[in-house]
Amino acid sequence: MKIKHLYKYLFAALLVLHLSSCNDNTDAEQKFDQTPTERLNAQKTELNELLLSSEFGWKAVYFTDNTVLGGYTHLFRFAKDGTVQMASDFDSDTKTYKSEYEIQLGSTVSVVFTTKNRIHLLSDSNSYPIPSLEAEGYLGDFQFLYYGQENGDIVFRTNRNNRELRFVKATAEDWVDLPKNLVMEQNVIGGEDRPLFRLLETNDGTAIHKFDFSFTAATRFAESNSIESGFSVSYNMGVGYTPTGIVVSPAVEVGGQKLSDFTYNDADGSFTATGTNGVSAVIKYTDKPLVLTDDYKILLPGQPFGWFGFFIDDYTVEAPTNSALFYAEIEKINAALPEGQSISTVEIYSNSRIGTFIYYSFVGRGPLQHFVTVEEDEAGKKMILKHQSWNGNTTVATPAILASFDKYLMDPEGIYVKKESFRLVYSEPVYTFTSASSPFRMTTWKLN
Repeated sequence: MKIKHLYKYLFAALLVLHLSSCNDNTDAEQKFDQTPTERLNAQKTELNELLLSSEFGWKAVYFTDNTVLGGYTHLFRFAKDGTVQMASDFDSDTKTYKSEYEIQLGSTVSVVFTTKNRIHLLSDSNSYPIPSLEAEGYLGDFQFLYYGQENGDIVFRTNRNNRELRFVKATAEDWVDLPKNLVMEQNVIGGEDRPLFRLLETNDGTAIHKFDFSFTAATRFAESNSIESGFSVSYNMGVGYTPTGIVVSPAVEVGGQKLSDFTYNDADGSFTATGTNGVSAVIKYTDKPLVLTDDYKILLPGQPFGWFGFFIDDYTVEAPTNSALFYAEIEKINAALPEGQSISTVEIYSNSRIGTFIYYSFVGRGPLQHFVTVEEDEAGKKMILKHQSWNGNTTVATPAILASFDKYLMDPEGIYVKKESFRLVYSEPVYTFTSASSPFRMTTWKLN
């Protein structure tokens, strides 16, 4: 190639690069032709117009911290006069309330709910669902930092802990159907007539895996751990209620797919999330524990003395492992007692110097002791309690105030005993006693 032709090509290439550089500089100049204040003001206008743009307002399922808490649905309808209509499923009050909001400028643009409304229930440090969240409330916020739009959603980050929160356009049905979330809450908790035990079953299209499943209503949080040896997968998730089921966060990941929306089936009480290519996750009931333990053996004759206690005025009453039926039976006892009297403890003393007995203590009256013998069902991995006497008297019948409650501990099918992996504030081990033929489960500390 002649040198003069080479120069022509080089000149043409440099010209193209120069023109491209000019275009890039023009774009950059256009992008940064506003001052920071002007850009923030433009964002403020943009956010204000967005909040007002949805006919039926916005909906947010607010997971304040999905490592310990579930989701709370909030509905917002913003007005030009700086007021907002708001409703939530935080508790049984799903009515709509009016308050004020502002779009504020700081390091970024944010929407702030400036007067008290439903959203503030999640940030009240004096209201907390479990002792470990004392003085922290529900870890919520009432200021949300604006981060733009995506697929029609308004994307925020929370000021308190920098978590993403999305506002999606609400519908007229969202406002009407909000109370149905609380109906669904009872389906998630489970009625007294449902089996006590639950499992999460996943199907990745080729293999099925099973996990135990426990749900804490106070925190709307579920824990689920594999029951298979050598398969150490766990799913811990916050739960939010919908009119037709639940939404979970983090999503349950199965076969590379993230499943977060579960639909309720009233016929069997199950919740199912369906993916593609055979992928699914189902939360469903089972009639007995997925894993049976030998923990009952410490109460058998010949073992050392043991003391297990449930206390109505202490942390055992808040244990997530107490069943709905157990609480209902405690209320039955109190309803049967005269005014000023109430049950205070249910304790089991095994292999004491006077025998094995269930000890019921009360406020306003003396205790009652149900002496029993303990037999082993080794194949079923459970114990069977058999009646001996009340307060040492073999001829008296079960006191009427305790008849309904006591029959579950005396279940002829037996009692499962489990040493739990969690603690209830104090260092004492936690044990649960579960009726083999009913959804009755009592949580105790092992105090000796």
